[in-house]
Amino acid sequence: MQRRLVKDGQIEYNNRDMKRTFNIQAAQLAGEKISVSGWVHSRRDHGGLIFVDLRDHTGLLQLVFNSDNPEAFSLADELRDEFVIRAEGMVRERAAGLKNDKIPTGAVELVVERLTLLNRAETLPIQPFAEENQAGEDLRFKYRYLDLRRPKMQQILKKRAEMYRRMHQYMDERQFIEIQTPILANSSPEGARDFLIPSRLQEGKFYALPQAPQQFKQLLMVGGVPRYYQLAACFRDEDPRADRLYGEFYQLDLEMSFVEDGEEVRQEVEPLMRQLATEFAGKKLLDLSGLAVGDGSPIPRISYRDAMETYGSDKPDLRFGMELIELTDVFANTEFGVFKQAECIKAICVKNGASLSRKQIDQFTDIAKSEGAGGLAYITYQDGEAKSPIAKFLSEAELSLIQQKTGAVDGDAVFFGADIRPVVNAVLGRLRNEFAAHFDLKKSDEVALAWIIDFPFYEWDDHGKKLDFGHNPFSMPKGGLEALESATTDADKLAIVADQFDMVMNGYEICSGGVRNHNPAVLYKVFDLLGFSESYVEEKFGAMLNAFKYGAPPHAGCAFGVDRILMELIDETNVRETLAFPKNGSGVDVMMNSPSTVDPAQLRELGL
Repeated sequence: MQRRLVKDGQIEYNNRDMKRTFNIQAAQLAGEKISVSGWVHSRRDHGGLIFVDLRDHTGLLQLVFNSDNPEAFSLADELRDEFVIRAEGMVRERAAGLKNDKIPTGAVELVVERLTLLNRAETLPIQPFAEENQAGEDLRFKYRYLDLRRPKMQQILKKRAEMYRRMHQYMDERQFIEIQTPILANSSPEGARDFLIPSRLQEGKFYALPQAPQQFKQLLMVGGVPRYYQLAACFRDEDPRADRLYGEFYQLDLEMSFVEDGEEVRQEVEPLMRQLATEFAGKKLLDLSGLAVGDGSPIPRISYRDAMETYGSDKPDLRFGMELIELTDVFANTEFGVFKQAECIKAICVKNGASLSRKQIDQFTDIAKSEGAGGLAYITYQDGEAKSPIAKFLSEAELSLIQQKTGAVDGDAVFFGADIRPVVNAVLGRLRNEFAAHFDLKKSDEVALAWIIDFPFYEWDDHGKKLDFGHNPFSMPKGGLEALESATTDADKLAIVADQFDMVMNGYEICSGGVRNHNPAVLYKVFDLLGFSESYVEEKFGAMLNAFKYGAPPHAGCAFGVDRILMELIDETNVRETLAFPKNGSGVDVMMNSPSTVDPAQLRELGL
């Protein structure tokens, strides 16, 4: 049965045997009667003939309306862009000179015998098919249901679904069990602000949306689940940016029992990332076995310390070189005041950097200052000479060693960082990326993957002037309880390394994982070193602590940020475009007007 509205407002039911045909199928159906449905993409009136390009999710099909069929022709005369219609008729081949090679159905057209208007459309507030002149983000997001009609957005939704299918298949083949963990959970200190939900039944108490399924997946290991995974929704009240969604994001979350070494997890999931980079995205996966740092693997394991010292970042883009070069010893006896006072001096050699104008160098200097530098010293090499405002302050021996250690040749430029070591690494790490972008060194058809391992368990929080967790408190410190108990000073604590790891892709962190702490005594001590009492630990992690007392196996796992992975693999510059219904850069859903005020009666019912 098919129903439609008639002019008097009554509902009329007609028996209909003809099933819908998708536009793309019409290319193979010349001489057959079919029924198609979709949106009016364009309409052209040629007097006794009306042509309509009908659009569905498979593409365009040309419809032909002849004045010999006055009912259909008259209704076709009323059609406008984005009207929703159903058309029935005969598929015929176009005349030789009228075929359109630009679309798959360009060799045929549908001569319409019957037309049904399913819905009208007002003039659209945005133009989804004008790719070169799209509206701003807020306007597109306000009318996201129209923005989604864009072919590009349709492709993104399809690619996301395909990536999900590949992930499900991969995990299922390796006997991981898909399990959904609670959305209404408890507040837990996991590095970001919680979204809190007041309880009506338990007045004065709150649920929290999970920042990650961390505790639940560890409890699943205690429960005897050998391997768990889910494509999980996670919620964090963090400031949004181009590579980070506000509020909710999605991750491939997994955990494995009886695992005591992070390498076992890395080897388990690494083939999936290879597959996504090559088979899914069709990109070239770079072989990085020749890196000076790392373990010689094509997807190298690089220690956190080596990553920071060599690239100035724990998520380095390895599609290009431009490593940070240690020069502190070169200037051990320098008379140049800026370098003489510095704890650490490093440099990067920028190929073709001598081509930069003074205005461009000033722009890079501003970037360096934003990272904490006082300025940006540099040397350019032209016509066999070292040219620089600082050259006159440097000895011939120093100039010679700079060129020798950096490998600079004519046409290159060397940029320096001189300060305390963390600042130098941060400044040159940022400049390294900025120069690479300027000189187009980040090839979009290449994927560079690496594992960053051996993260510090604790780190210094400059804002709070105290120690804090480096990643999360649930990881196992290398050396276990003994390493924790022997740490008596802040320096000792900062030296503790966790069996924790990240995977990076083209300068983005796409995965974080580690071997978990399954020993209550270790968990107590982990928090004790930061001044937290046992009662605090029991309040926040009571369920997990109790579970660990009843035979918890060693376990490990990780989580991949699927939104960020998709963004990079489909060459999007903003992660918000990977979701059907994202929030804007201010964390607002401008389409649904969320967040919004609520009825005071609702608040009273919640005791607020």
